[in-house]
Amino acid sequence: MPRLRFWLLTAALTISGCGGPYPQSTLHPRSDFGRAVDHLFTDIFWWAAGVFVVVEALLVIVLIRFRHREGRPAPKPTHGHTVLEIAWTLAPAVILVFVAVPTVRTIFATAGDAPADALRVEVTGHQWWWEYKYPDLGITTANEMHVPVGRPVQVAITSADVIHSFWAPALGGKRDAIPGHVNRIAFRADAVGDYSGQCAEFCGASHANMRLRVLVDADSVFQAWVKTEQGGPAAPATGSLAARGKEVFLHSPCLACHTIQGVSPGVIGPNLTHVGSRGTIAGAIFPNDSAHLASWIADAPSLKPGSLMTRMKPPLTDPDIAALVAYLQSLK
Repeated sequence: MPRLRFWLLTAALTISGCGGPYPQSTLHPRSDFGRAVDHLFTDIFWWAAGVFVVVEALLVIVLIRFRHREGRPAPKPTHGHTVLEIAWTLAPAVILVFVAVPTVRTIFATAGDAPADALRVEVTGHQWWWEYKYPDLGITTANEMHVPVGRPVQVAITSADVIHSFWAPALGGKRDAIPGHVNRIAFRADAVGDYSGQCAEFCGASHANMRLRVLVDADSVFQAWVKTEQGGPAAPATGSLAARGKEVFLHSPCLACHTIQGVSPGVIGPNLTHVGSRGTIAGAIFPNDSAHLASWIADAPSLKPGSLMTRMKPPLTDPDIAALVAYLQSLK
């Protein structure tokens, strides 16, 4: 029974890792960057497979032909074989050339250069969430990066604290986010979709909870997101509950940590100006619904170990949390 439970658990974990329409796999490329890396991987795989087949075939031949047989005289030792030694020196060198040349070409092709008309996105890693700034559009958001399909994107990556690593497998990567240094990725997504990713460099207690989403939109959808969902200051609070929630926000520590354009100037946590338009919260690990948002506000560290958003003292009451949730969800 213990062995059966072990194999069932292993199978369940394997299947769960393959879930979703766009799994976190570089084997399903959806950009020019991703396809370049995938082609390189495929080419090297077949070279490796060819070497494996040749080596194993020779090993099997030797094992069968020179196996021990009763009555057979001991083989004569041979010292040196010039042709054979030259062959097994040149063959790996030739194979390495065929591997090195496309590798170097791919490195230069994916170095991060983009056309002048590329969409620029500045990515900053925080413990444990991602900040996205669109300097040409005047947009700042968190955890969910929107880009238009078919348009080149230039991503500049850095960190505000420790080393992180930005990785959206289907679109290519990854690149380290290093404090005081900027790394770049350039890609052109070729398929509309919601592509998940995460930090790929251990960065602390909630490293596994530092996820991200890249939403590749049709051009019209992206323009609507820019103008309708992200354009201008925060929407005014509508309804008595949301209005009360705004007052709760203005009289709580939230004010010091979060930016809401036209309301508060905090810069420690994610920008909340249009938080109601996001599909996820808390580093893209929870859906942005009333229940999860309320739980997050009440006690973030219990949901995400090490979160800098500590439990408020004195804690907010349930009616205050409900009002604050209503206000944040109205910010679209």
